[in-house]
Amino acid sequence: MKKIIYTDKAPAPIGPYNQAVLVGNTLYTSGQIALDPVTMELVLDDIETETMQVMENMKAVLAAVDMTFENVIKTSIFIMNMGDFTRINAVYARYFDESTAPARETVQVACLPKNVNIEISMIAIK
Repeated sequence: MKKIIYTDKAPAPIGPYNQAVLVGNTLYTSGQIALDPVTMELVLDDIETETMQVMENMKAVLAAVDMTFENVIKTSIFIMNMGDFTRINAVYARYFDESTAPARETVQVACLPKNVNIEISMIAIK
């Protein structure tokens, strides 16, 4: 049975989806973009700041089910410009212990919601 996860510490969904769904002990998150959860305004100062906002949003979704980045087993990163990969990766690395980091793919795409530069989704297990 699935349980819908919602926290006001992450941006509210902007369409017909939920922040995350918990099935058993597995959490499937929707993609997060750099929306400030309080103002619902985009944080697009630079790719590092944008990535940090995405990761902080994801941190809040994980915390809503008493999980942390240690519980994450898979991430999917969608970016507009593969040239930003090194800068994105530097911010992303601050959130994971390299020895236990999750599996991941990073894909350059043509366009993302609200024309942001990065979107990340995760799967975590408790």
